[in-house]
Amino acid sequence: MGERLGEFERIDRYFKPLAARWPGALGLADDAALLDVPAHRRLVVTTDTMVESVHYLEGTPADAVARKLLRVNLSDLAAMGAEAKAYTLSLALPRTLDTDWLAAFAEGLAADQERYGIGLIGGDSVSTPGPPIVTATLFGEVDRGRALLRGGGREGDTVWVSGRPGEAVIGLEVARGELPGLAAEHRAALKARYDLPEPRLALGQGLVGIASAALDVSDGLVADLGHLCRASRLGAIVEAARLPRSPALAAALEAAPELEATAIAAGDDYELVFTAPPSAAEAVRQAGETAGVPVTAIGCLVAGEGVQVRGADGRPLDGVGGWTHF
Repeated sequence: MGERLGEFERIDRYFKPLAARWPGALGLADDAALLDVPAHRRLVVTTDTMVESVHYLEGTPADAVARKLLRVNLSDLAAMGAEAKAYTLSLALPRTLDTDWLAAFAEGLAADQERYGIGLIGGDSVSTPGPPIVTATLFGEVDRGRALLRGGGREGDTVWVSGRPGEAVIGLEVARGELPGLAAEHRAALKARYDLPEPRLALGQGLVGIASAALDVSDGLVADLGHLCRASRLGAIVEAARLPRSPALAAALEAAPELEATAIAAGDDYELVFTAPPSAAEAVRQAGETAGVPVTAIGCLVAGEGVQVRGADGRPLDGVGGWTHF
């Protein structure tokens, strides 16, 4: 077990190095950070919190916790078509977590800082008698008037989704020890999608000027598309048969068909669900190809409200809601 350090010793050892390349961080030695934004750009800000046993399983390696924390926030920036810049970090940690955990957590932050070109510019840390709670606030930029918003959808727009939603929740089942008969490579692929989502930053930026509305899939495809519908004052029809399936996800649903509705409804995928006029279909496909991310048309926006998921027989499917905390 590692040594115990005080708050400022922790900052000096583990977090100041993460701020070294960002002048506005002021070496984490001041009350706040400084951000410069060009006149033609707007600042994009998002915050997400993760709680042990709610957003990640107890015993998850600290570096994976750190990387997932950054990535779920980066996914929000992707949904706005923004370029990621910097972040702040707030930690509420039990006193029992020692420097081994902190060192691994900082290593995870450093790895994804390098991958996504972002830097730490400030934060806070406190102790808690409860489970670890970690929060990141991400800052990005987008050209004025170009941000992708939820409320821009129009009747007749095609509904698209990136990647293969449903993998993460089945990955959670695998992490909990379910689906033991699934092939090892499929189990590993699905678990990785739960542990370490891939924020679709390049795709989001590529959809600026093409997509009419967008958001990321955190609460579940149906629930999040419902948010887009409410903001756009429309409804949506999704064809279940058109939802994309990876070999791993297809194998899991063949082994446990009762999880089909769960795969459609559950969250944690951090893919993008977005809309675009039918005339923009080729531009959407090209944006996906350029970003290296598969995109699939799964339905359309219609007059009315709510999201209806239709089965192969054309009838609405039941039990496809979404995650809610309260």
